[in-house]
Formats: sequence, structure tokens, C-alpha cells
Amino acid sequence: MKSSTFEFKDNEGYALFTYLWEPDDNLTKKGIIQIIHGLAEHAKRYERFAKEATDKGFIVVADDHRGHGKTAKNDEELGYLGEKNGFQMMVEDEYILTKLMKEKYPSMPYFILGHSMGSFILQRYIEEYGKELNGAILSGSAGPNPMLLYPGKFIARIAMLINGPKKKSKFLNDLSFGSYNSAFKPNRTDFDWLSRDEKEVDKYIEDKYCGFVCSTSLYYFLTKGMIEMHKKHNLNLIPKSLPIIILSGSKDPVGAKTVPNLYKIYLKLGLTDVELKIYDNARHEILNEINREEVTRDIIGWIQRHL
Repeated sequence: MKSSTFEFKDNEGYALFTYLWEPDDNLTKKGIIQIIHGLAEHAKRYERFAKEATDKGFIVVADDHRGHGKTAKNDEELGYLGEKNGFQMMVEDEYILTKLMKEKYPSMPYFILGHSMGSFILQRYIEEYGKELNGAILSGSAGPNPMLLYPGKFIARIAMLINGPKKKSKFLNDLSFGSYNSAFKPNRTDFDWLSRDEKEVDKYIEDKYCGFVCSTSLYYFLTKGMIEMHKKHNLNLIPKSLPIIILSGSKDPVGAKTVPNLYKIYLKLGLTDVELKIYDNARHEILNEINREEVTRDIIGWIQRHL
């Protein structure tokens, strides 16, 4: 595998730090996999998956979102997405990256894998730019949850108005994620809900680019975006022939209960190639779970079947 990095400017002037993993020169390039990482983490965490994918001939690319990883210029920027609608701007950022990669590698089959918040970005992306893709992989995702999202949006908006858009909010962080660990008591750490693999959880905790508290505006724009993406007029924009696979752990507190509903919604829309796979007892980060080799094989195999 050949590894390199680059930066690209988005529509607001953010320089997004980006990882590019390519197959060795002796391998035929088969397609491109763009990865959209989750909240309070970063793109380099997907290097292990990239190694497996490049060994199969795929080019893999992943940027650190605004307010994340090496795109954030300092610790104060971590968890802040900008003045405008940060969620929608991340969708646009991913589309810019898609266009850059298609210019560099024209006529290549193109897939996007989105995890957690990245899967929410991808859910919105396929509504606006689904025609760009040969397939979409939603990992650690969630379906509509209005009983949670509407109150969450209201509370986040009030917190943003009172404290300002850049203020890091432990209250909103605890409100969003505080209950996730409760199903795994007694808890060894605050992040047991991520994986059954203790070493992977410890790596997350020790990584300064993971697990940080985010800004009031991030929570507001995220909940607002998730509400918008599940409105019928937006869902109807998804190309009916776009292949989609939804992958989740059965013990994932983020969306295990709601992804079956998302699957049914896509089928009801008339999408012709939708799959749902639930991994028994797996938690949120299925690519860092004890069965990650199985998950990786499933993702790459699904992509290979849709070339």
C-alpha cells in the first residue's frame, strides 16, 4: 500500500487534511472508496481497513472533517464546524472530494463508506449527489428518531443562543452520549459502547483527536440535518437504482433499534438494491470490533459485487 496526504480547500476556505491510500504499482486499480468518518474521531483510524481494500486493488481516500483531526488547527477548533450550517457544509465538502478524486482517476467505479455521523452525512449526500456513486455503505448508522431529535435540536439551539456557537458543551455531550454506556455495566471506561475489543477502546481514549467534547452549534446543526434528511421530499431524491448496504452491531446504542426502519423506508421508496446486515453482539465501531475481519470482508465483497 502506498500512503500519502494532501489538503483541499472547501467552499468556505477550510483546508481539509486528507489521507490517500493506493494499491501497490503491481496491482490493477479497480475502484475508489471514499470514507466519511464519525463524530469526535478522524480519518487515519481507517488505515487498517484501507490496507485490506488496497490489497484488493481499491484506492481509498478519507478527509478529516472541519473541526476534526489534523484539519483542526488547534484544540479549540476541535468540535466546531464553522459559522454556517456545519452539517450541510460537511456534505458539500465530501462532494468536493468526490469531484477531485474523479478528476484524478476518471471512469473508476466510486463508492462511499460512512460511519456514524459520517453515515448521516452520507444519507444526505445520496439525496443530493447519489448519481455520482456506484454504491453507498452505511456503518453504525440510524434511522428517523423524532422523539429524540426534535427535543435535541431545541435544547441545542437554546444552548447555542445562550453560550455562543463555539462553546464546548459537556451538557449536550452527556445528553447525546451519556446513556450509551448504560447497557454495558459494569463499565471499564466511558467508551465501552464502542467495541468489545478493550485494546481498541483504549486506543480511542489515548488519541487526542478522539472523544473530545463538541460545540453547541455542532449539536444543533447535526440534529437539524438529521431531521431534514429523513423528510419525505429529500428521501425521494435518492436514485432508485443506487445500491445501499446498512451495517450495524446488534448492541450498537446509536442506531441498532432504528436501522431496520431505515431499511424499510428505503424499500418503500422503491430502491431496488438495499441490504441490511446486523452483526450479533457487536457494538458501535464494527470496523474496530472483535469480528472486524468479517466486517471488512463483507464490505469489500459487497463492493466487488457492485463493480
